[in-house]
Amino acid sequence: MQSTTYVRGLPFVVVLTVGLLLVSLHAQQQTPEAEFRFKSGVELINVTATVSDDAGRFVPGLRQDDFAVYEDDRPQPVSHFSAERVPVSLGIALDTSGSMAGERIRGARAALDRFLSDLLDADDELFLYHFNDRPALVQGWTTDRPLLSRALGGIDADGTTALYDAVVQAVRLTATGQHRKKALIVLSDGHDTASNAKLRDVKELIRESEAMLYAIGIECGIDADRRSQLRPQFQRRGPIPFPFPPVGRRGWSIPPPPRPIPMPPQGRRWGRGCTESVDVKALRSMTDDSGGRTEVVNDPSDLNAATAAIADELSQQYYLGYLSSEKKDGRWHTIRVEVRNRNYRIRARRGYIAS
Repeated sequence: MQSTTYVRGLPFVVVLTVGLLLVSLHAQQQTPEAEFRFKSGVELINVTATVSDDAGRFVPGLRQDDFAVYEDDRPQPVSHFSAERVPVSLGIALDTSGSMAGERIRGARAALDRFLSDLLDADDELFLYHFNDRPALVQGWTTDRPLLSRALGGIDADGTTALYDAVVQAVRLTATGQHRKKALIVLSDGHDTASNAKLRDVKELIRESEAMLYAIGIECGIDADRRSQLRPQFQRRGPIPFPFPPVGRRGWSIPPPPRPIPMPPQGRRWGRGCTESVDVKALRSMTDDSGGRTEVVNDPSDLNAATAAIADELSQQYYLGYLSSEKKDGRWHTIRVEVRNRNYRIRARRGYIAS
């Protein structure tokens, strides 16, 4: 006679059946966070899309059917879609070279402090790098805003600009974030002057990463035509009168010669002054493939608006996933996302490397 095993008064078969049903239901109710894992070379490819109208305002309320996705110009059926705000793993890399000293570093610290405390969600995790002669991690992944604020307040500006080295290290750290959505913000006022990494190396690494890269360039009052920094008292409209000084003009005096540049104290390195405009081309070559963007501000007081716009964008993006039929061939595969309404503008990742 066949015996029946009981668990707390219930037949074992019944308990096992109920357990399997619970496991199945749990698998079906996984959050979108678990489904949207972007890794280059795997079948599920996820794309973040930012949609705006002609006035630059974000367009809410779009549905999956409003989008079309193409890989290598071949249409792809969208299998995953979400319009909800999700937590972000966000890195910040701040230029602290000598040219950022004074008003620029004060403006950057104030804008980032407000960005951290007022504009992001409590679940967002962050890290902070600063870079001058070399990049340095100031604070690793954390959700502790006061801790980040204190770390930010202790940063000074001095030295040269290892921008590319900083982006390389920060992108690699961004990849370790716990949230599916990953982004990196870089603030700088000039050109790279000290990196071992080259721009092509940075671009390749960004293409292999899932992180969106945003860059904010801070201009330094450069004459765009002559590429030189002009003192206000030397700026003059029209031709210089001849003879110099003009005959019969009273009160005209020759401006004094520029003050000599002091040498840095022994054992200390000074970075160059802000004598070149922001390298917008280099910044855009890093940001655009990732689905991020580059913004250039003319004054440190404009940094508040720039960082607020990035925070707003991170909270109003769409997520689309599709199953790629491409093999892991180590090549760059283009992604193009279109929105049905041609009056809207869309910005998204331009591709991935199937490594």
